[in-house]
Amino acid sequence: MGARILRLVGPALLLLLRPPAGAAEFAQSLDGDFTFTLPAGRTECFFQPMRAGASLEIEYQVLDGAGLDVDFHLQSPKGVTLIFDRRKSDGVHTIEAEDGDYTFCFDNTFSTISEKVIFFELILDNVGEEGQDQEDWKKYITGTDLLDMKLEDILESINSVKARLSRSVQIQNLLKAFEARDRNIQESNFDRVNFWSMVNLGVMVVVSAVQVYMLKSLFEDKRKSRT
Repeated sequence: MGARILRLVGPALLLLLRPPAGAAEFAQSLDGDFTFTLPAGRTECFFQPMRAGASLEIEYQVLDGAGLDVDFHLQSPKGVTLIFDRRKSDGVHTIEAEDGDYTFCFDNTFSTISEKVIFFELILDNVGEEGQDQEDWKKYITGTDLLDMKLEDILESINSVKARLSRSVQIQNLLKAFEARDRNIQESNFDRVNFWSMVNLGVMVVVSAVQVYMLKSLFEDKRKSRT
């Protein structure tokens, strides 16, 4: 399969599908989310490069599909399985990372008919980029001791607002995922109610027809007239 590039919902985040088939990489970013369809009998894997000392948090949900379940596993850069979830509808996991590419896979091979719609979100902390930005800010702090508010205070306030806004976006994305899953369940229940309502209506019509026929036959004069 040739290389493909898909732009995700999250800011400045790219998903690269490249050989081997089913493998993908996320560009360095603080957070990002992705929704995709996993066909029946298939496994889809992604990988995320990490630095030592950083933390990786991944949350996933099955939004649609029979059973609302999927197998999930996370492997370290050395190929050691760190997390394995069997046929779960959602999960949240956080690990302390080391240098290398982490691989996480969603497995739907146990299903031969139903495809699954899966949402997942990655949150990367202490990736090193923000710390470098703070060091760049400190170059301009000299001579600001007489100011009522130092640049350190401004930077701290900006980082606090940024963190709160990022968390708000993450919560909104999770709420959207919950809403999508609940809507799919409601639509499925609506279709089932309509189907069984039509079945009950058909049975009632047949029973009514049989009852009318039986009552009519009771009042029929079966005596034959003699001439």
